[in-house]
Amino acid sequence: MNASVRLSLSSLRAHRRRFAGTFLAVFLGVAFLAGTLVMGDTLRASFDSMFGNATAGTDAVVRGADTITTPGESQGVRRPVDTDLVRTVEAVPGVAAAAPDIQGAGQLIGGDGDPIGGQGPPTIAGNWIADPKLNPYRLAEGRAPARSGEVVVNRGTADRGGLKIGDTTTLRTPDPVRVTIVGLATFGGEDGMAQVTFTGMTRADAERYLTARPGQASSIVVRADPGVSQSELVDRLTPVLPKGVEAVTGQESAQEDTDMIAGQFLTIFTAFLLVFSGVALLVATFSIHNTFAIVVAQRSRENALLRALGASRRQVTAATLVEASAVAVTASAAGLAGGIGIAAGLRALFPAIGFPFPEGDLVISALSLALPLAVGVLVCLGSALLPAVRAGRTAPLAALRETAVDASGASRPRAVTGLGLLALAVAVTLTGVLGSASLWQAGGGAVLALVAFVVLGPVASSTAVRVLGGPLDRLRGVTGGLARRNALRSPQRTAATASALMIGVAVVSLFTVFGASLKATMDRTVSRSFAGDVALSTPSFGAGGNGLSPKLAPAIDRLPEVDTAVGLGRGVAEVDGAGRALTVTDPAALRRTFDLGAVQGDLDALGTDGIAITRQEADRRRLTVGDTARLAFTDGEQRTFTVRAVYGRSELAGDYVVTRAAWAPHRTQDADTLIAVSFKDGVSAEAGKAAVEKVADRYGDPEVQTRDEYARSSAGGIDMMLTLVYALLALAVLIALLGIANTLTLAIHERTRELGLLRAVGQTRSQLRAMVRWESVLVAAFGTTGGLALGAFLGWVLVRASDGASDSAFAFAVPPTQLVVVALVGVAAGALAGLRPARRAARLDVLRAIATE
Repeated sequence: MNASVRLSLSSLRAHRRRFAGTFLAVFLGVAFLAGTLVMGDTLRASFDSMFGNATAGTDAVVRGADTITTPGESQGVRRPVDTDLVRTVEAVPGVAAAAPDIQGAGQLIGGDGDPIGGQGPPTIAGNWIADPKLNPYRLAEGRAPARSGEVVVNRGTADRGGLKIGDTTTLRTPDPVRVTIVGLATFGGEDGMAQVTFTGMTRADAERYLTARPGQASSIVVRADPGVSQSELVDRLTPVLPKGVEAVTGQESAQEDTDMIAGQFLTIFTAFLLVFSGVALLVATFSIHNTFAIVVAQRSRENALLRALGASRRQVTAATLVEASAVAVTASAAGLAGGIGIAAGLRALFPAIGFPFPEGDLVISALSLALPLAVGVLVCLGSALLPAVRAGRTAPLAALRETAVDASGASRPRAVTGLGLLALAVAVTLTGVLGSASLWQAGGGAVLALVAFVVLGPVASSTAVRVLGGPLDRLRGVTGGLARRNALRSPQRTAATASALMIGVAVVSLFTVFGASLKATMDRTVSRSFAGDVALSTPSFGAGGNGLSPKLAPAIDRLPEVDTAVGLGRGVAEVDGAGRALTVTDPAALRRTFDLGAVQGDLDALGTDGIAITRQEADRRRLTVGDTARLAFTDGEQRTFTVRAVYGRSELAGDYVVTRAAWAPHRTQDADTLIAVSFKDGVSAEAGKAAVEKVADRYGDPEVQTRDEYARSSAGGIDMMLTLVYALLALAVLIALLGIANTLTLAIHERTRELGLLRAVGQTRSQLRAMVRWESVLVAAFGTTGGLALGAFLGWVLVRASDGASDSAFAFAVPPTQLVVVALVGVAAGALAGLRPARRAARLDVLRAIATE
């Protein structure tokens, strides 16, 4: 075995505690990355299997050929097909069976009176298909619906809503329908398709409640005779289909469904987790680099002796890299095992939180094994490279003192370089957010700002520690002064240790500021645009969604307490070839309840062939009052509409407004997404709200909210997002704290003799522990302060860049309370990281410490 390898391995065995923090940092980062990849592979395979099992009997799907997709929506809206087409399909040679598949939005009310689902995954209602091979749902208990009002629901939905066979409840379609559950079903052998809810009705009920008119279906599912392949069946069907209708294989349709529901969810899910894996590994890089830099500095005498005995620079460098490789491979391998354990734990946890997980083993691909292992090894070796090169440059007769002098804090080239990078970062960022409004340019400036902070760290650490540690001299006397001087002793080490925490705090602060800005934006939008007293809304999915009954707004409008009640429905159409969302409403009532800004033209004159658009859309499409636009609807019809009004604001009213009469011939399942209500003069908020709630109770009991409550609920998802972000960033902060603890532990080893002398001249154990803890607090305070400043700046960049790249106007807000909490947590975490090193320092034997070379 090579001499440098033997030397490295023996050094590792003798000083394995030095690398404990490095091992943990690599282990945690690799485990998170591996767990994310394995979880994604397993979920993807499980969804593929579930959809494959559910649609195994469907050989072809006949459906509308074109879709209309609006900005921000990944799922397009298709043209319905005539159910009369079933007879034509059945007459095609090779067709064994065909059935209309009618689907729409339908949300069940649970046994507790609350709606089931609807917070993202769709709530679907449809006709129960009698042919078990064509029906993706399998009857598990009870029977199929036979009479009007009878339904089958998937078992997962029944369990979540506390419902059972024989129960009677309400189904929002969005008109409330009283239904009785007569059966429970499974999907692909599972209780449901993730959080999607399904309610199966009779065909007559489905046509009545889920379609604009009888005789329409979302698609027609077809089963082939034995011996007829799916592609052959499609070839036979295509010639008999009318224009605008297509046939695709069952396998292709199932794959589209998988990609639409599973693929989109998994892409967002894995990308979200991979971002935080990257943050954790970036934080780990600083901790690993710092550990090797300290170890190399402490071994200066040893390396100088090796050089004096004939070792080459390459051998000394190689010896350090071999140590890093051993730690990297061991920690990465352990991280792989930990990541698989994390994936297995999440797989067991998902059903407990209401996310059914299909049966099957974990799927571990070669990429999920190779990538985390390679990343862990590269991060560790890359972090150790500079310290290894520095070790190889040790002169044989130099560095024979115990430690090297760290002059990085007074480095003029570093200061000039850092300031130059900071100036460039500010210039690039400001150009990206104030000039061309480029997210990529703003992101590049943000990365440069991060690099500038890291380069300037050692220069800034001396000043920052003096300022932050100034009160310690007065509050803690000699102990505080010593802690401050210890933190000042090595500016580069202090900065590198604090940088890991700085990145974690910066990302936390970034999301905190961005979340507060989103809330402020929503509050400003509601305050500026919504002039009503109360609002009724419900989560929606797709075009129309579950929504609110369009009969509800007229019923509320008839109340003696109400001045105006206007419902805002949603439609889709292609406007001059581009998919756009339409707001379907009464324009006159809309203007009384919403602030639309300056209006050019006449909103009352839209009629059945007029449209109103925002000033922004008018300028973009170069339209003005009196011009015409060509609208194509999902039913295949195209009509010319005249622009009869141009209004200023669009936040809640949308960019395009048409009347209900104009939308009625082209609608599918009519619904309102929002109802705004204004009370008459003299009607109190309590009395008006109570009157509205009585009427709303007859239409599925949607929640009635004041303006402030509506604004808070609209921003409610932001708090959920921030909670998840904080939980994921806890890993990065934990790695940073491990880095602080490891640095202090190595520093204590380096200062063993000094600590012994302090104890010999009268310093007590408690004073020694306090000195080490306060040093940890100072390092953490420096990292937290820098992270707060960087995070607030990056938050401002993200808000301004989003404002420039989006049609919506974003408001920038800094939440002082939350940022103070982040600061306190960062400093408290620093104190926690110093506990173990402080105990080790206090346990040093005084005489042995003094005798240490």
